[in-house]
Amino acid sequence: MNTIPKILACALLASASSAFAHGSESHAATPATAHATLAATKEQKDWGIAGDPRQATRSIALNMGDDMRFSPAHFTVKKGETLRLRVVNKGQVMHEVVLGTKASLAQHAQMMLKYPGMEHAEPYMAHVAPQKSEDLVWHFNRAGSFDFACLIPGHYQAGMAGTFTVTE
Repeated sequence: MNTIPKILACALLASASSAFAHGSESHAATPATAHATLAATKEQKDWGIAGDPRQATRSIALNMGDDMRFSPAHFTVKKGETLRLRVVNKGQVMHEVVLGTKASLAQHAQMMLKYPGMEHAEPYMAHVAPQKSEDLVWHFNRAGSFDFACLIPGHYQAGMAGTFTVTE
């Protein structure tokens, strides 16, 4: 009689542990699962939608460092362009880039402060281990000014953010 609640509690705990395991591992999909993951998570956002790597027309290196800055801190794309962002962590600690709006990034940053081990692997994010790189492919189908940031606790608050413009 007591076994069922214990099993449910263990299952819940295991589920929560994996959901909040931000750790030092990259969240990139393996090549075999990348396409399936992309198809499963493709969702229109205010700042665009997940891009197909085969449709990328150009690449931009987006460097991150332990000075809590991105280089470049601003980039411009044309509406309708699919871009490969090569996100490079030149630092000695974990960094990430998350595309969004000021409001979505501020909200996510607050969640990260509350749950610093939170795992997230959306197509508009790249979580990059020290001295490693990841590709983030995004289709910029909405014109406007948008933002990106590292939302690891303390990084965003230290000014690790940038902007991008999508022109008509």
